[in-house]
Amino acid sequence: MNPFANTPVFLGLTEGMDKKTTRQIASKALVLTFIIMAAFAASGNFLLQFFGITLYAFKIAGGLLVGLVGYHLLQGGDSSVQKPKDEHLQESGNAVLGMAVSPLAMPLLAGPGTLVTGMNFAADGHRGHLLIVLAAFFLVCLLTFLCFISGQAITRVLGKNFIMVISRIMGLILAVVGTQMLIDGIRAAVAAGG
Repeated sequence: MNPFANTPVFLGLTEGMDKKTTRQIASKALVLTFIIMAAFAASGNFLLQFFGITLYAFKIAGGLLVGLVGYHLLQGGDSSVQKPKDEHLQESGNAVLGMAVSPLAMPLLAGPGTLVTGMNFAADGHRGHLLIVLAAFFLVCLLTFLCFISGQAITRVLGKNFIMVISRIMGLILAVVGTQMLIDGIRAAVAAGG
């Protein structure tokens, strides 16, 4: 979930809309995003047990997914994991506020990579870890909201090139986080003998 990389997408989706509508879409999208992420983080253990998935398998798959998003950001392209395809944008564009749900809240903001990362960090069952994950999600949602509502000013001041550089740095960080998740998953699977 990259506030700087997602701001140009948000600006493109809300182009030509008044400030009040733009603010409504941003706030609805981010409240819904936080609810989705909190639900997935809090129910991580239940979902793993329900589907018979081990934590290390989840870490391996999550590491690959997060690493893939990071790789695409590093290349300067959009990942279909991170950004919806044009046909999905057109389908969801029927209702103006409906775009807050899809594609903004899901899959753009609360996408698979974000959900996997949150579940991974909260899946060990410690309440303290869950609270840290929820606090981190809340801060990222708040930062994203601020970027969305001041996106045009940020782009004017910093320039599109600076936003592109930040996106690529975030891509590198995501690729490293994904690699670490993959290493941890493989190490846990080898230690468990499965």
